[in-house]
Amino acid sequence: MVQNIKDMDEFKAFLKAAGNKLVVVEFSARWCGPCKRIYPVFHAMSVQYRSVMFANVDVDNARELAQTYQIKAVPTFQLFKQTKKVTLFSRIKRAICCYRSGSLSEPIFELCGADAKKLEEKIREFM
Repeated sequence: MVQNIKDMDEFKAFLKAAGNKLVVVEFSARWCGPCKRIYPVFHAMSVQYRSVMFANVDVDNARELAQTYQIKAVPTFQLFKQTKKVTLFSRIKRAICCYRSGSLSEPIFELCGADAKKLEEKIREFM
């Protein structure tokens, strides 16, 4: 199951409740095409990897979290263990990326994280 996180207090409580478990957080936005495509895969991983906790943060509804964790493009996945960030999952890719500003059509080099295979590799590495 994927927990929707709305603010910093909820996020801190979620990380604390995870204890020693790996936590995978997807920072995304409802208007983002790649976010919409990866979400079903992300949800399926939450069912498959029961010993891992999964959360989603909508960057438009939780701007403080997005700023604190330096989210510049969506989707971005961050992994945490014992409330500390383990790794930032992203990759450099020539793509039409979804910026938080809402630009959907400007081709750029940007950090994009809609790579399910790489995400699953990172989950297995840090479990």
